[in-house]
Amino acid sequence: MSAPTSTREGNLEAPTRHPLDWKSADFYNEESLFKEMERVFDICHGCRRCVSLCQSFPTLFDLVDESDTFEVDGVKKEDYWQVVDHCYLCDLCYMTKCPYVPPHEWNLDFPHLMLRAKAYKYQQGDVKTRDRILTSTDAVGNLAGIPVVSQVVNAVNKLKPTRKILEAVLGVHADAKLPEYHSNTLRKRIGAHTSSHQAEPAGVTNGKVALFTTCYMNRNEPTVGEDFVVVFEHNGIPVTTPSQEKCCGMPKLELGDLESVQKAKEFNIPILAKLVDDGWDLTALIPSCVLMFKQELPLMYPDDADVKKVKEAFYDPFEYLMLRHKEGKLNTDFKQPLGKVAYHAACHQRVQNIGPKTRETLSLIPDTEVEIIERCSGHDGTYAVKKEFHESSMKIVKPVVSRVKNANADHYGSDCAMAGHHIENGLGEGRPSEHPITLLRKAYGL
Repeated sequence: MSAPTSTREGNLEAPTRHPLDWKSADFYNEESLFKEMERVFDICHGCRRCVSLCQSFPTLFDLVDESDTFEVDGVKKEDYWQVVDHCYLCDLCYMTKCPYVPPHEWNLDFPHLMLRAKAYKYQQGDVKTRDRILTSTDAVGNLAGIPVVSQVVNAVNKLKPTRKILEAVLGVHADAKLPEYHSNTLRKRIGAHTSSHQAEPAGVTNGKVALFTTCYMNRNEPTVGEDFVVVFEHNGIPVTTPSQEKCCGMPKLELGDLESVQKAKEFNIPILAKLVDDGWDLTALIPSCVLMFKQELPLMYPDDADVKKVKEAFYDPFEYLMLRHKEGKLNTDFKQPLGKVAYHAACHQRVQNIGPKTRETLSLIPDTEVEIIERCSGHDGTYAVKKEFHESSMKIVKPVVSRVKNANADHYGSDCAMAGHHIENGLGEGRPSEHPITLLRKAYGL
């Protein structure tokens, strides 16, 4: 089968996204799903522009090249799942590579097709217990965050023999770097925080921010959240947190468990919408969480007014700071140069189409050189820790690791803390990655 003919090679227009019609019966129809996968895979096979992005595309092209026909029609339908399982919805193919995304007539949305396939698999019950556990971030965090339990979990995760057992029993790779858990969570640490500043609107910003703490920052790296509060307050921006919150839903989205995504949405959106009504802007320190509220939930619920309200009020932290800087409201009285910084731009930040705001912010620091690395780390939150995918994730991160090594930088890190630690794992030097907000606090001398 050959790709359909067209009068155009690709788009001259900016990519646009269609709403995700996940409530329709056709969305879960097996025949319709496989027909669309064959159509899209055939176009991808004819293009092959995305071969270097992740393992989904090399897997697809190998299946085609090893088939009897050397075309997609020679690939067994059951082998399509190999392609699906390697996709972790980074969105880079859609936003940076594919020339056939809408408004092109071929209407390719590879990530959301993979999401549809994952949702079909989940509905059929084709999901591992391990994957249910890994994506239940609130439940795991609540258990592992119990004081005595967190100490035991952190100690066990560092022991090779127990990690081998964990790999054999649960399928979590023994060499994958696992996060530490803290019983003294970020929400506990900053829950009583009050600001002495008055919000000062500037441009599109209201000048006061509610930090969605996220499962990861709340339980795994609360000190980064504390750095955020210090930096924003130093810039005269009052900070608060939502009265309550649950996981944004991104892990369940990537699993295809869309009903759990809906439950998280029904819990979080009313609380966040109330904050917006009270004049608060919104942000989070995990790019995937920001993307969830800025893109994925609005595409799942295009007619929900509160979802739209939250979307319009949600900012990446460095996007927010640079919007303030544009209006002359960023404190640029830096006390400490950073030297050379090897900075990895996270996929889910890049696809927000806001530009390299983290690099722009750090570049304002005197005697600081920022080398940006715009390539996927291959972590995805769960992909890199799974036994069957860890080797692929280390292959994907290898070029990033090489760039960090060659930079000979004083600091390195990523907006995605998990990506930063995955790079750290690849370096194998013991030198920790540092979140950009932590670097900014250092530059302020705070």
